[in-house]
Amino acid sequence: MKAPTKPSRYMTLLLGVAGLGGLLYGIDVGIIAGALPYLEATSGLTSNQLSVVVAAVLLGSVVSTLFAGMLADWMGRKRLMVLSGILFIMSIPLIALAHGYGPLVFGRVLQGISGGLIGVVVPLYLAECLGASNRGKGTGVFQWLLTLGIVAAALIGLYFSYRVEEVEKLHDAARLFAFKDSAWRLIFWVSLLPGLLFVVGSLLVSDSPRWLYRCGRRESARSALLRSRSASEADLELREMEATLESGTDGSGSTGSSHQDSLINKKYVIPFILACVILACNQATGVNSIIGYNATILIQAGLTDMQAHLGYTVLTLINFLMTMVGVMLVDRLGRKFLLSLGSAGIILSLIAIAVVFRQTERERVDCAGNVQAMVTANQRAQIPFSEKEAARWLADRGAVGDVLREKHKTLIIIYSYGDFRAATKVVRSTDEGATLELNREGCVPANRVIAFFSNPFADFSAARTAPLKIENALLTPIPDFQNGVLTAFFIFCFMAFFAVGPGVCVWLALSELMPTRIRSNGMSVALLINQAVSTTIAVVFLPTVGKYGYATMFFIFAACTVIYFITATFFLPETRGKTLEEIEEHFEGKKEL
Repeated sequence: MKAPTKPSRYMTLLLGVAGLGGLLYGIDVGIIAGALPYLEATSGLTSNQLSVVVAAVLLGSVVSTLFAGMLADWMGRKRLMVLSGILFIMSIPLIALAHGYGPLVFGRVLQGISGGLIGVVVPLYLAECLGASNRGKGTGVFQWLLTLGIVAAALIGLYFSYRVEEVEKLHDAARLFAFKDSAWRLIFWVSLLPGLLFVVGSLLVSDSPRWLYRCGRRESARSALLRSRSASEADLELREMEATLESGTDGSGSTGSSHQDSLINKKYVIPFILACVILACNQATGVNSIIGYNATILIQAGLTDMQAHLGYTVLTLINFLMTMVGVMLVDRLGRKFLLSLGSAGIILSLIAIAVVFRQTERERVDCAGNVQAMVTANQRAQIPFSEKEAARWLADRGAVGDVLREKHKTLIIIYSYGDFRAATKVVRSTDEGATLELNREGCVPANRVIAFFSNPFADFSAARTAPLKIENALLTPIPDFQNGVLTAFFIFCFMAFFAVGPGVCVWLALSELMPTRIRSNGMSVALLINQAVSTTIAVVFLPTVGKYGYATMFFIFAACTVIYFITATFFLPETRGKTLEEIEEHFEGKKEL
């Protein structure tokens, strides 16, 4: 058998580095979920302090995303990848050895900074390093290992949950406390190895040939290209880079049109707008809300608490497996096809979920007034829920109340302090001793920074003293098991279509569409828009569900995804097998793709 060529071995290294970058990004997102219950039980931190620890990653990510493009241009893609990995490594001992609030927050902020840098620089680096025939696979591997990072974080949390349950059976409070204290620390220590491997891998790869060329290092750029291409392919791409430079599209300022003229040229504006629309629509599918509220949605649909959490685990596995399918198909079928297929499947899945919810939500009753009467003078409430309590609330609701009174019910309360809203967990009237607690700590962010990222339009000062308002107290008949299974099936379909299309292609489209001159900073701006849309959806999700129901929310997500489908099908060019320079020439009007 013929030994692998040098370029093929280097390609494996590039794909490995991409995967490790995605893995770190996924761990950044998911690791706190498994550690938080044990951190809460042993750290002695208040609810507000814990919320800061959780949200510190978001703060770090937003700040670093804003500057990632500028840093990538200043210090190079490779050095920034190494720096992001080092920051991640530094964050682990800071968190795992912490015995106080400050080190925990600082460590989590470092994790967020690392994640924000990785989210920009790794797709950027891959787009500029990989050949046209492998670019889709490389960026797809980033997304695939990102989903694996989330699954791994969930499985690690599940393992420690099982271990804690075993220790609880010993009825030794001191031993249980000690184990929980070590559990959350070990969860973070486990994530150290991928960080170390990412740094080592980043040191072994060459810097981006296009960045090297823009810095005037032509021979270094050629050497970088030769590690993954044949000599003829490398020379061809070098000539394309040279032509791009001479036409003034690289942004060096030495040739071509002025900075002001270039920004209004369609070869920059159109691809930038396309990339921003795709990223915005990616969030407008509702994917974050569907994942974040998955257990609640499935309980409302008719599954038990255990079945709903099992459904969430299945959802993460489908995301991982279908991302792998997308990675295998993206360079064969193309980005345009997968985005069109995925967005079409998402639309159908969302409509199906909405229709299923519509059947039960027609009978729901809002008992906000009854719950509001139970709010105490200190603006808190403890709401017991049972069949007897539900019957008392429904006593004066006429025929609608009579129909619902004969059925088992779920209750979810959406409440607010000023401009901030929160939702309780879902409880059933058949759950013995079910009680919901409503308090300011569970609704209002701990400080102004977190408040801004939670709801940038809210008045934080007013919320700290505002009275507790019950927005909705929704009594909904518990659907049968088949209804829950049907909802879960369509949610799984949604996840499968998202993973195989938008999940794989969104990073790729972002890095490919951006012209060389604006790629790094353009990606930073587009990702900030992506986060802004995500935040907006998070702000409006609960009020919309409370007032109009899940069915309406899913119909809205479906309508937004129609825009996604139209953009992908009719406006997005197929970039499969094209060099970045050929893609730029297409938007310049010089070449058809």
